[in-house]
Amino acid sequence: MQKVVPHLWFDKEAVEAAEFYASVFPESRMTGKMRFEDTPSGDGDLVLLEIWNQKFWAISAGPLFKFNPSISFMVNFDPLFFGSSDNPAQAAREKLDEVWNALADGGSVLMPIDKYPFSERYGWVADKYGVSWQLILTNPEGEPRPSIVPSFLFVGAQCGRAEEAINLYTSVFENSKIGNIHRYPEGPGPDKAGTVMYGDFRVDDSWFVAMDSAHEHKFEFNEAVSLLVNCEDQQEIDELTRQLSAEPESEQCGWIKDKFGVSWQLSPTVLEDMFVNGTQDQFSRVTKALMPMKKIDIATLEKVFAEA
Repeated sequence: MQKVVPHLWFDKEAVEAAEFYASVFPESRMTGKMRFEDTPSGDGDLVLLEIWNQKFWAISAGPLFKFNPSISFMVNFDPLFFGSSDNPAQAAREKLDEVWNALADGGSVLMPIDKYPFSERYGWVADKYGVSWQLILTNPEGEPRPSIVPSFLFVGAQCGRAEEAINLYTSVFENSKIGNIHRYPEGPGPDKAGTVMYGDFRVDDSWFVAMDSAHEHKFEFNEAVSLLVNCEDQQEIDELTRQLSAEPESEQCGWIKDKFGVSWQLSPTVLEDMFVNGTQDQFSRVTKALMPMKKIDIATLEKVFAEA
């Protein structure tokens, strides 16, 4: 099971968005859909999906949060993936352009699709739902990375803290490692020399990117994109809450917020099984039990799920 799963918060469009992403990206599909009712957010949908073999969760739960580029998704178009083609590099480029056109249709371009010093083909776009994607033609000679990599952008009061975050996350989670770190050189600014221009790190089986930017940005981390951690037992939930939670008042239904403002969901692995294999009645009972919890109590959920 994927340890860390990106979670997307939509107003009403989770199912529509999941179907859209499944049609746009290679090897993508919606794997589950549940309806919830009578919650503080009203009625809505919880959707499980895979985008290029990476698990995502999506929820329709009202217009509480808006997507922004503080957490985007880097999409690696590696010619090695297209190795069965007569011209893998060309096939990767063509697929990149195809996906770009689909995402840009009705969306907004943050960095135009073009050649940059770091890639022959790259662009940054927010799709019609507001979710941000960075599409890059990957150098096949580099160290392999997954097709989808969540990317943190540390701006405003958080600028200059990307390396601190990398060190925290790789120390908190087992089976983690720091990958490549590229720093800003001396220059006219506004980015401070030595801060992280681009860095990546691995948590279990998932890779992430972190970057600092001292340019003026009118956004910050919020709950629109959170990171759901599949926890093996109550002890792991308790320990990760202790190590990551920096705002106790933000704790709700397993959600926590760390000292950088990034939102995490500490969820037991059994919860996905309940959602996927349970009946609608069981799903509704578990959802109702979840609502008043701050930190998730696995024993209570299992008891409610098993009720006749």
